[in-house]
Amino acid sequence: MRNVTVTVAGGADTRALGARLAKLLRAGDLLVLSGGLGAGKTTLTQGIGVGLGVRGAVTSPTFVIARVHPTEVGGPALVHVDAYRLGGSGDVEAEIDGLDLDASLDESVTVVEWGEGMVEALAENRLEVAIERDGAEADAPTDTPTDFAGDEVRTIVVRGIGARWADADLDALTG
Repeated sequence: MRNVTVTVAGGADTRALGARLAKLLRAGDLLVLSGGLGAGKTTLTQGIGVGLGVRGAVTSPTFVIARVHPTEVGGPALVHVDAYRLGGSGDVEAEIDGLDLDASLDESVTVVEWGEGMVEALAENRLEVAIERDGAEADAPTDTPTDFAGDEVRTIVVRGIGARWADADLDALTG
């Protein structure tokens, strides 16, 4: 298990981190993102989308639950999932199974926001990404939960789980 911690100041830095992270990703990779509302999960995923060269804007899939962004450069597609609304049935496992994420996992990069404790069984090799808002702003509400402006500081911990990430150069994320 490998960890790297990166501090970012604002949405542009977070997207740049996502683009650097995309350089390490390949088809079959699962990323599980955690962090409070407005932490920057979708902003990080936007950077991953840019780095993967996907078509179209990456926006929060809160209401559609999952969105596929095909690549324009011949790499893997980005499957972007928002698990925030899952669990209402009382059977999260069945809800995750109903999304058929395992059907596209091998040929896509799959990013699951709010997936902690729900999707880890999909892949023994994965990245767990925890995003924390720092300082006084950590408890402050945000008007733009899918992006943040200015120099709002976030601490992002990327943890590699499994053999796939044992020798990966996660230090490249520190920029």
